[in-house]
Amino acid sequence: MCQQHTPEDGDSPRPVSGDLGNDELEKSQGPFPWDVGVFDAHCHPTDTIASVASIPHMKTRALTVMSTRSQDQYLVSDVAAQQGIQDPNVLSSPQLSTEYRIVPCFGWHPWFSYQLYDDSAADPTYDGTPAGKTAHYDAILAPSPSSKDPSFSARLPDPRPLSEFLSETRSRLEKHPLALIGEVGIDRAFRLPNSWTTGDEARRDEGLTPGGREGRRLSPHRVQLSHQIAILQAQLRVAGEMGRAASVHGVQAHGALYEAIAECWKGHEKVVLSRRQQKRVAEGAEDFSSSSSEDEDEEEEYPRQTNREETKLKRIKPKPYPPRICLHSFSGPVNALERYVHPSVPAKIYFSFSIAVNWGSGGGEKAGEAVRAVPDDRILVESDLHEAGESMDQHLEQICRKVCEIKGWGLREGVEQLAKNWKEFVFG
Repeated sequence: MCQQHTPEDGDSPRPVSGDLGNDELEKSQGPFPWDVGVFDAHCHPTDTIASVASIPHMKTRALTVMSTRSQDQYLVSDVAAQQGIQDPNVLSSPQLSTEYRIVPCFGWHPWFSYQLYDDSAADPTYDGTPAGKTAHYDAILAPSPSSKDPSFSARLPDPRPLSEFLSETRSRLEKHPLALIGEVGIDRAFRLPNSWTTGDEARRDEGLTPGGREGRRLSPHRVQLSHQIAILQAQLRVAGEMGRAASVHGVQAHGALYEAIAECWKGHEKVVLSRRQQKRVAEGAEDFSSSSSEDEDEEEEYPRQTNREETKLKRIKPKPYPPRICLHSFSGPVNALERYVHPSVPAKIYFSFSIAVNWGSGGGEKAGEAVRAVPDDRILVESDLHEAGESMDQHLEQICRKVCEIKGWGLREGVEQLAKNWKEFVFG
C-alpha cells in the first residue's frame, strides 16, 4: 500500500478477521482462475522501484500504477514506456504478455497537496519569497505553523505552482494515450510528518522512493480541506478535458468528497424522468425511435480508448469532469455509495476494494455491506501495495475470493465480471 500506511508487520496478506481465510476459501471455491485475467485497479509499485522488475513474472494480468508526488511522476512514466499497455486488445490474448502489463496514472495525492499553490486564484497564497513561503503554509495548514513552530515551514519544500504541474500532467497524458489521472482526492485524517531527524536519516530505507513518511513521527498540522479540494478539482478538470478516467482517494470526508466531485459536473446532470413522464415517453415511443443523438454525443465526448489511431480520429468535447471515476479502497457507508450511482450522475462511478485497507484495518463488516450494495458492473479490486511481486498477487487473489463470496458469485464467473469491469473503467 502507500508507504505512509504500511502496517508494522509488513505487507503480507492477512486473513480476513472473523471470516474465511484464503485456505478455507480455496477449499470452498476451488483453484483460482488466473487464466481469466486479474487486474489491479490501484497500486504503487514505483514506491519500491526494484520491485518493478518482478511485474513481467506476476500472475496478475495488468496493474493500474499510481503516481502521487514530485518524486514518482517520472518513474511511473518511465516504467510505462517499458511495460505500458499500448493496445487494449493485447489483454484479450490467452497468452500472458511479459511486456504490456501496466496502465500509468498521473496525479498529485492529497497528502502532498501542501506542496502546490493555486496560482490561478485571485489571491495566490505564495509569491516566491521566503516570507511568502511562510504565508502559504500558514494559510493552508491547520494549525498554522507560525503558531506552533515558526521553523516548521522553513523546512518544507518551496511550493510549486499548480499550473506548472497540470501542464506536465497534460504532457504525460499525451505521451501515454491510455493513461489515467491518479491518485487524487481529499483526506481529512492525514497529518504532515515532522522533518527528518538524524535518527530518522539513519533508519531510512534506500530501497524506497523518496518523499514518503518512512516512519517519521507526525506533526499536528493538517492540510485545509478547501486547499485539498482546489487541487483535486483542478486535476479532475484535466481528466475531463482529455477524456481520461480518474482514481480518487477519500478518507473521513465522504460527504465533502461527493460535493467536490459533483461541483465539477454541475449543470451536466442527466435528466431523470418521473414515472408519469416515463409513461408519456413510452406511449409516444415511435416519435423518438429514430433519434439516437444522446448516445452519439456521449461517444463523441468520451471515445472508447482502443488505440492511438482510432482515438485521434474521434472528436472529444471536453467536459469539466472525468467520464469514469474509481473511488479506491472505498470506506464510506452505503448511503454515501448510493449518491454516486443515482441516475442523474453523468459520470460512471466505480468502487474498488482492497484487503490492505478495507479488511486490514478491521472494517470488514462495513466493507462487506458496501460490496453487497455496489452494482455488479461497478466493482473493482485492488492491492494498494507499494511493492510488486508475489505478495501483490496474493492480495489480489484474496480480495477476488472475498468479493465473490460476498456477492454470491461463482469464482470464475466473478473474476470474469471483475475483469470486464476493469476494462470498462480504464478504456471506456
